[in-house]
Amino acid sequence: MDFTINTHEQLIKALVDSGYSFVTVNNCYVTDKPKVAVLRHDVEARYENALEFAKIQHKYGIKGTYYFRILDKCFKPDIVKEIAAMGHEAGYHYDDLAKCKGDLNCAIKRFEKNLKLLNDITPIKTICMDGSPLSKYDNKELWKKYNYKDFGIESEPYFDIDFKDILYLTDTGRMWDGNKFSVRDRVESSLNGISFHSTNDIINAAKENRLPAKIMFTFHPQRWNDKALPWVKELVWQRLKNIGKGVLVGIRK
Repeated sequence: MDFTINTHEQLIKALVDSGYSFVTVNNCYVTDKPKVAVLRHDVEARYENALEFAKIQHKYGIKGTYYFRILDKCFKPDIVKEIAAMGHEAGYHYDDLAKCKGDLNCAIKRFEKNLKLLNDITPIKTICMDGSPLSKYDNKELWKKYNYKDFGIESEPYFDIDFKDILYLTDTGRMWDGNKFSVRDRVESSLNGISFHSTNDIINAAKENRLPAKIMFTFHPQRWNDKALPWVKELVWQRLKNIGKGVLVGIRK
């Protein structure tokens, strides 16, 4: 069964066995390893799932980057601290312009407030936008007026990573080939033609040495569950979201 915590561990093991080195977002520019994987996580809800991911990766001696979105009912500082204590990189998953409905002044104040909240837990050097598909506002537009480096931030992957030779795989739509459901989570790469549907497809490709040398994965840990009820609920909810996002993508083309 796909999109379980166990399946995630199988994927990590396959990548490790295939000889991949693992770097965080903020360090991916300086590595000279022949095979490199970046494990990016957009943590929006179910922080406990992100913690399970972090523990699995820590068990294999590797580090990922965890971008935390600040939602009142979901934010769990203790889990952020525990993940960072394992050596994983923590970042801010910012949604400020969408939350402030395009008000730049409101958005930068909210950004500073949430960044401080995270910095009080662990040093934050990287940020990554939230796609906010239901909003007409693109959170990246905040940086047309402001500069995130003025806030001690060193990297934002959509601005600072050259994806030309990096395979970008995201579980958008609760599948690995859900680009048609992605409103803003897109990159330009010469490897965009390489596609996988299931996690098992990626695992098999890793075992058969069919994966490119450079990969970035984007995981949404709330989509991955071992227990039957949350697994089914996430499946149904994601299918409903895909219908809506598919309509939005068509409208915005």
